Amino acid sequence: MVTESFVSEESDSTESDGGISGGNWFIVQTYSGHEANVKQHIQQAIQTLDLGDKIFDVFIPTVEEIQIKAGQRKTVTHKKFPGYVFVRMLLDDDTWRAVKNVPSVSGFAASNSETGRPLPMPDEEVDQLIKEDELGQATFNIGFEVGESVLVIDGPFSDMLGEVDSIDIDRGRVRVMVSMFGRETPVDLDFLQVEKQ
Repeated sequence: MVTESFVSEESDSTESDGGISGGNWFIVQTYSGHEANVKQHIQQAIQTLDLGDKIFDVFIPTVEEIQIKAGQRKTVTHKKFPGYVFVRMLLDDDTWRAVKNVPSVSGFAASNSETGRPLPMPDEEVDQLIKEDELGQATFNIGFEVGESVLVIDGPFSDMLGEVDSIDIDRGRVRVMVSMFGRETPVDLDFLQVEKQ
């Protein structure tokens, strides 16, 4: 059970951190794959329990990945931290109970071993995650690495086998060493023109 000292300690610490207006970020553990449901349930709890002045934001960091398979480019969004949701709130008995009792929540990720009280995450780290999420820079998953064997599937060198010599992710190009006339010849190709053998 949460004690009265739990509430008074938190209110003292939030006021000394520059007022109660912003709250702190806490990491909530969820069942993997249930992050969106947990976010939706927390937002419903904010309205149902009238906690809009105590729970301010719910955030799920994501990253876009461009996958290249079978000559097709596909953008896929992944959760950066599967099984975790970030919540900005003022921690007291009501908010702690409201978040902890949401379906698919297993608890808070960091807590004080003596009091069981959740520990806030540094604002700078969450701000960095939010900036990265807003920028939305996609990463590439091309399916092959330097030194691996690939098959050229498009262009004048179609159906030729080669070995990846270098990868230029910025340009979306790969240099493949193809055997022509008994010699290894470098060929500069687009990611879509090769596939892993």
